[in-house]
Amino acid sequence: MTIRTEFPCRIVEQEDMGIVMPDGCRLSARVWMPEDAGVRPVPAVLEYIPYRKRDGTLPRDEMMHPYVAGHGYACVRVDMRGNGDSEGLMADEYTQQEMDDAVAVIDWLSRQAWCSGAVGMMGKSWGGFNCLQAAFNQPPALKAVISVCSTTDRFADDIHYKGGCLLGENFGWGAVMLSYSSRPPDPVLRPDWRRMWMERLEAEPWLAPRWAALQERGAFWKHGSVAEDYGRMQTPVLIWGGWADNYMNTVAHLVENVPAPCKGIVGPWVHQYPHTAVPGPQVGFLQEAVRWWDRWLKGVENGAEHDPAYRVWMMHSAPPDASAKVRPGHWVAEAEWPSPRVSRQVLQLGAARGAGASQGYLGRDEGAEGFALTVATPQHLGLKAGEFFPMGLNAEMPGDQREDDALSLSFDGDVLEAGLDLLGAAELRLRVASDRPLGFVVARLCDVGPDGASVRIAHGMLNLCHRESRERPTPMVPGEAVEVAFTLDQMAYRVAPGHRLRLALSNSYWPFVWPSPEAGRLVVTGGSLALPVHAGSAAEWVPPPAEHAAPWKHRVIRAGRTRRFVEEDLIAGTYALIVEDDLGDAENLTHGLCSGETMSERWEIRPDDPLSAKAVHVWEQRLSRGDWSVRTRAEAEMTATAAELRHKAVLRAWEGEVLVFERTWDDSVPRRFV
Repeated sequence: MTIRTEFPCRIVEQEDMGIVMPDGCRLSARVWMPEDAGVRPVPAVLEYIPYRKRDGTLPRDEMMHPYVAGHGYACVRVDMRGNGDSEGLMADEYTQQEMDDAVAVIDWLSRQAWCSGAVGMMGKSWGGFNCLQAAFNQPPALKAVISVCSTTDRFADDIHYKGGCLLGENFGWGAVMLSYSSRPPDPVLRPDWRRMWMERLEAEPWLAPRWAALQERGAFWKHGSVAEDYGRMQTPVLIWGGWADNYMNTVAHLVENVPAPCKGIVGPWVHQYPHTAVPGPQVGFLQEAVRWWDRWLKGVENGAEHDPAYRVWMMHSAPPDASAKVRPGHWVAEAEWPSPRVSRQVLQLGAARGAGASQGYLGRDEGAEGFALTVATPQHLGLKAGEFFPMGLNAEMPGDQREDDALSLSFDGDVLEAGLDLLGAAELRLRVASDRPLGFVVARLCDVGPDGASVRIAHGMLNLCHRESRERPTPMVPGEAVEVAFTLDQMAYRVAPGHRLRLALSNSYWPFVWPSPEAGRLVVTGGSLALPVHAGSAAEWVPPPAEHAAPWKHRVIRAGRTRRFVEEDLIAGTYALIVEDDLGDAENLTHGLCSGETMSERWEIRPDDPLSAKAVHVWEQRLSRGDWSVRTRAEAEMTATAAELRHKAVLRAWEGEVLVFERTWDDSVPRRFV
């Protein structure tokens, strides 16, 4: 990693530029631009998120935005309405108000004397979502976007639902936002900070039950999903993803469907920007960003539009490692996507050869029908599944799958003599009956080494109520066999010679998926797995090396500590995944604000009882400077009965040692399809 301190342009910074919305709400922006932009206007690049520019994303902002600004751009980091140092209130994610504000900010930027009139938009996660949404809304000044770790479909590929299954992260993210949005502005920038803080706290939404109530793909989820009409995507898009992040499907979807110039890059990374993300190798994301902006915001004929459509890191077989620093592999560059180098190889599911009736075989045999195998997995299966969006090296990626495999219905393929390259999404077809009206099936495609270690290549899942329609789910008829089909996640993976493929099926996946109301039993009587087999490749792209601007100046007041472990209570008969993440406390040496954050999660369940599932999350946020200090604590709990999902929360706020705010929520959501 190279730290750059010299750039083509000398830059100046403004820490609080006000951008007033049509309704009078003032948004706060931190801006870096060339010092002569007033006489030589430059394009603007906008990042627009709720994660607080003054403390939250500041460490990464200072490594990225001065770098891009130093190459002749005005980089504008805006706190979204109701967050950080911006006025107003935030009601939910991706609201019409949020989108309207984005369009208004883009228009405002294009009309400033220091702006050339061309605007680009970039962002990761929430910021990646809203730059795609901005492109969908087609503001005239928006000329290009760069999106990282985002989605095209808010119901199919976000933290709420996957395959119609309610994700544990729906609750988890609700707890995160309850905490994140509870903090006040910085008094140095907002003398009326306390009034703004009290207004925020009084209006603070508890979003987890709101999202959990929306169990079909209706208007709420379609809003903000660019997949609703790819034809509206007329703005050039550079889209990035990571195989260790659960937004990996977006890249292929956009490259295949967007009519504007669209290029996709997927590395081995977690939910971070590619110049700092693990597992390695990191790449020169910022150089690629500047190249994209040069082409579409400045009109530089650098050939960016002729780059390969889809560049991916094809991972090679390696031992399972939930904290992998590097994933071996090579870069594949596809001139077009879908690629003519990928063909479909169909493997049949059948009863295992020479084994007990409880396990299956995965092979090319055409006569593999005539079996009946049961999926009735214990509720604690999935403790090594990893996070929906892992952030780093704290054992957040999928670990060794062999324990879960042993509890699943597993179909094993033959040992591969020549190895196998996979690029794309596998499709699973099953003939299956359920003894309960509500239930789901999870499929994991694994790479099994000669020593029995199992690495998850990709997974997919289907809420069986969604077997015919995501918009109009219907419960299963107990005992009635149906044909279902669903795709697993996109992948790029080279399985080594001497290894074998395994398809593992389960009807539990804790805590990744919230359990069904009853411990059901599925009977599989047929099926096939269509694999995307690549013709083979060598190293086909050499990305620029990772580099960034100087990191933030800070002093560590108290170092952090992270723990992640599984607890088995031999008396209560419970299993629990426990995460303790103390980020410590640090002082910003530029403006003196001290900040800190502490989080704990507990996901507990009994193997024989889905209604024993319980999640408890606690978040604390700390801000101080001199004699001034504030603290917020958000406590959230989720449980369920056979008929309802229960969400409780408490939010407290202190000014100094005085409790100044307290609010509780207790919401019950009917279980219609989950």
